[in-house]
Amino acid sequence: MNEVFTEEPSIIVITCSAGISQYLADEVRELGFRIIRTSEYAVETEGTLENCMFLNMHLRTAHRVLYTLDRFRARNANHLYNTLVRIPWERYIDPDGYFSVDRTVENPTILDTRYASLKVKDAVVDRIRDKYGRRPDSGNERDRACLFLHWINDNASIYIDTTGESLSFRGYRRESSEAPMRESLAAAIIKGTGWDGRANFLNPMCGGGTIAIEALWIA
Repeated sequence: MNEVFTEEPSIIVITCSAGISQYLADEVRELGFRIIRTSEYAVETEGTLENCMFLNMHLRTAHRVLYTLDRFRARNANHLYNTLVRIPWERYIDPDGYFSVDRTVENPTILDTRYASLKVKDAVVDRIRDKYGRRPDSGNERDRACLFLHWINDNASIYIDTTGESLSFRGYRRESSEAPMRESLAAAIIKGTGWDGRANFLNPMCGGGTIAIEALWIA
């Protein structure tokens, strides 16, 4: 990716579990970012791709950090493609690289949401192939460039998903109980108590220990 474009500011959408966006907003403010909008499932701020990396490293109540490329109206798949193919994808994805597409789609013209993902992939590939004569590969692996399409009725947004695997999967849990608490929710519960990370932390009947482990990370 060209370093010039990592410095371009855009809207950053940070997603979370339902009902904990107030704690996510507090985290974002504590890290020095201005809150633009808060909803039940997300917090919006503004920043660069470099800022997205910083947020990924420091947020504990978030799921994903999405960098907005465009927001537009799309009545059907053709309108979606025609807008997406005009985005300068060559700035973000190497012609010999790899990318994946995830989506949330509720549009009356789309019977299978995988078709919407296919139209995103077609737009990216066609744009880059026209520029360079070769194209990146695409698939379901989320370990390289990740795109996310949010398309409800005729309102569409396309993002770079700078997180990949959700931030709620910390990677420290090798075994779990039948219904383990999500780590980001545990972090929100701790923040809801007002604990400052310095006083003693008491977690009786701790089960899998998720709350205690998150408290340790916060401290």
